[in-house]
Amino acid sequence: MNLILFSRRKGTARHINLSHPLTFGLIGLLAIGILAGAFAAGLRLGQLHPSWSARGTAATIGQQSGEIATLKSQLQDRIDALSLRLGQLNAHLIRLNALGKRLTEMANINSSEFDFDNDPPQGGPESGAGIRAADLSGLGGEVDAFDASIDKRTAQFSALEDVLVGRQLSDEIRPSGRPVREGYISSYFGERADPFDGEEEFHKGLDFAGQLGDDVLAVAAGLVTWAGPREGYGNLVEINHGNGLVTRYAHDSKVFVAVGDTVQRGQTVAALGTTGHSTGPHVHFEVIKDGHQVNPIPYVAH
Repeated sequence: MNLILFSRRKGTARHINLSHPLTFGLIGLLAIGILAGAFAAGLRLGQLHPSWSARGTAATIGQQSGEIATLKSQLQDRIDALSLRLGQLNAHLIRLNALGKRLTEMANINSSEFDFDNDPPQGGPESGAGIRAADLSGLGGEVDAFDASIDKRTAQFSALEDVLVGRQLSDEIRPSGRPVREGYISSYFGERADPFDGEEEFHKGLDFAGQLGDDVLAVAAGLVTWAGPREGYGNLVEINHGNGLVTRYAHDSKVFVAVGDTVQRGQTVAALGTTGHSTGPHVHFEVIKDGHQVNPIPYVAH
């Protein structure tokens, strides 16, 4: 390959053979010299202005430091929130335990049945899972544990409530007290002389003397199974309280309930009178247990 150079001044042309070894070597040395000069100039420029080369690295480090600070702040906020929640749950659990213990004492329930000092015993096969190291997730685990303890206490309270409600209902339907607000017992349960003919008879209830028209009160909650005239009783109200217990209120001047009505303890069911086999205003009060009249005194005395 030849390179032709023209000269205007002399009007001549020179031929340079590029494929000649000497020519090729000179071109290579020239190229190496140019590259070496460029490298030296760049190195010198970097020495004169070192901030240019470090500026990009410093900007990157500053950005990363800011991100790390933000993450640390968010992590601390989460730890603070979990710690606050943990304290609230602990205080709530302490109050629940204190209330549970007080209720069991008031209800006279064996503390072993509702132990609010300890979690209910539990168990099961080992899962084989390893123990996790304590970290932020461990703090979250403590919160979960308190939540679980509160759930257990809630279940205990639910069971305790069932017991107390059952007792209350049992107390409500058990005959207790007098069927009148005022008055006195004019005839007791048992053997007596009949007030009409003097013959000996067995009196199957208690007679409460009072004023005509006084309120006759249900001594327990129940269902009215008789309301009206009945031979020998005059106007009669009969109430079924369940568990084989029935009460009767006889000789009423008026009846204020009907068969099928549900009544509550202390509700006025009739007005005191002297209808039927009676010598004066009073209420004949009977307690029937499993189909047999029993002495009402133990029930009235409660």
